[in-house]
Amino acid sequence: MDRKLALVTGASAGIGAAFARIFASHGYDLALTARRGDRLEALATEIHHRYGVETLTVTADLAEPEAPGQILDHLTAHGRAIDALINNAGYGLGGTYADSLWSDQAAFIQVMMTAPSELAHRVLDGMRERKFGRIINVASLAGLLPGSSGHTLYGATKAYMIRFSQSLHVELAGDGIHVTALCPGLTYSEFHDANGTRAQFSAAVPTWMWQGADEVAATGYEAVEANRAICIPGAPNKAIAALVKAIPDDWALALMDSQSARLRKG
Repeated sequence: MDRKLALVTGASAGIGAAFARIFASHGYDLALTARRGDRLEALATEIHHRYGVETLTVTADLAEPEAPGQILDHLTAHGRAIDALINNAGYGLGGTYADSLWSDQAAFIQVMMTAPSELAHRVLDGMRERKFGRIINVASLAGLLPGSSGHTLYGATKAYMIRFSQSLHVELAGDGIHVTALCPGLTYSEFHDANGTRAQFSAAVPTWMWQGADEVAATGYEAVEANRAICIPGAPNKAIAALVKAIPDDWALALMDSQSARLRKG
């Protein structure tokens, strides 16, 4: 195949679907994976007809430890190797840590940290051999902010993805592989519908704080092409990250606590 192949996880909606369209518009064939096979097939058909690229779909649940290997084995069986990896799959797990089941938290860690780390590890040898690669790890502005009550591991896993991306960015300098942690703030997608927080966030957060999935993905694509280790889309999000970095940690933690309490009240 002459065209490069981009693997997008969590591709069935939101930022993942937006990334799929952007990479296709730049001439990449696509491998799309998510849990919802019907949504994947519809997106694959749309993109194939619109951009004329090959689209492969793999229905998989990254909460299952064997899923990363199965996804890549499926693509190998089709004679394809990964040139761009977009680790986008993710969700929010509501409630407080002590009041949740460990099995739910363990599955969350598998999806948010272990699976993307494994996928990156498995594709790196081929990227280094070909002297070309693009890895986008979709993190979050939450990974740059102090923790808050509820959704306990969300910010922690996103902070991990940011540091992981920075280390890969440095390690792979000179290998032709670009690595970027994309850190969006509030984004119009199905994320808040899935975890039941749409009403609270819509009531408490002004519209100018939100960005569209297409805008976020386009910014991420530009950042990885420019080989920037961290990308924070949107001026308000950049300002928040800079403010939190500038003030003492205990002030920032108190501010986050008051903001999260306000959101919980709606």
